[in-house]
Amino acid sequence: MAFTSYTYQVFLSFRGEDTRKNFTDHLYSTLSRAGIVTFRDDNSIQRGENIELEIEKAIQESQMSVVLPVFYDVDPSQVGEQTGNYAEAFAKHQDHFQDDMERVEKWKATLKEVAYLGGMVLQDRHESQFIGDIVEEVGKRLDSTVLLAPYIAWHR
Repeated sequence: MAFTSYTYQVFLSFRGEDTRKNFTDHLYSTLSRAGIVTFRDDNSIQRGENIELEIEKAIQESQMSVVLPVFYDVDPSQVGEQTGNYAEAFAKHQDHFQDDMERVEKWKATLKEVAYLGGMVLQDRHESQFIGDIVEEVGKRLDSTVLLAPYIAWHR
């Protein structure tokens, strides 16, 4: 079997300042401590570089091409059915993108699809436990039990 070299094992995609410096940062750190080489845009893209091109390059250089939705303080059904905060947000997007409603409809369809992929939901548990579960799932998908051994010992 030929060995393929990847720059990253995981591409960590997130949006929003509300999670950038806490949840996302903790997830990134825990993945790194588990020995999982992870791309995160605010660490890996230098100022002045074309963000879109760099993100596309990072995705291509990542070993993992699996979408693992993480529902942080939101019920997946709200995302899929676009109710609650999501209904309000889409109403604003429709006002803002009146000339490009096709774009808004694509966002809605994509979120509906993602909501039913079967991701991981924070619900009423501790963030640290949730992050540990995410890292464990990523490790399983990477089939890298050797990489996770030190993390599992540290976590439990």
